[in-house]
Amino acid sequence: MKYTKEQRLNIGKRIYDGELSRYEAAEEYGISDQTARDYMRLYRDVNNLPPKYVRQHTYGIAKAKPTPAPEGIEDYESMTKEELIDALIMARINEARLKKGYMVEGVGAEKKVIRFVKKNTK
Repeated sequence: MKYTKEQRLNIGKRIYDGELSRYEAAEEYGISDQTARDYMRLYRDVNNLPPKYVRQHTYGIAKAKPTPAPEGIEDYESMTKEELIDALIMARINEARLKKGYMVEGVGAEKKVIRFVKKNTK
């Protein structure tokens, strides 16, 4: 069934305001749920309204545990030159790993790789 622009905007307004879901609108008006979503987007765009829901992607970063680093300057002051160099190298390695989308916990046989990005970077 074809609807006029005013009718489409009215349907979109009802969906945007939360009176009914797009699935309920599809059933009530005899349209597909995708068309109901398009009517809601049309209403939103004509009235310059923000999107109702913004999806946030964390890709697992929020679940990651940061590697323990020295808390204050006193910890660095108590280190020898070799320990400072090792800490700097490890910091750079961890930074490069995070840029590539993974983190390593543990050492040797207990090493565990945690991936943040689900797609292959190659």
